[in-house]
Amino acid sequence: MTYELLVALKVTDDIMYQAYREAMAPILVQFGGRFCYDFSIANVLKAQKGEAINRVFTLNFPSEQDKNDFFNDDAYQVVKARYFENSVAEVHILASYDKD
Repeated sequence: MTYELLVALKVTDDIMYQAYREAMAPILVQFGGRFCYDFSIANVLKAQKGEAINRVFTLNFPSEQDKNDFFNDDAYQVVKARYFENSVAEVHILASYDKD
């Protein structure tokens, strides 16, 4: 069994966001994480709270604890502060669940 997140973002700087993805990738791998699906969204037909999203992806980990350890990792926090916070205006966790 694995643990998965369904995430929606409003990316405001594609170049910086790509730099974030490249910088965080080796850290993600250390915690057994991976992207299973990744979509760039042109049109949102319905959003529960009017969210302006343009990126949707699933992020998969071996366990919920691995997910927590990844997001709390000091090296990840440095990458997040440098790239993510300056390239993403909104983050929405649409779902989180155990997956077979």
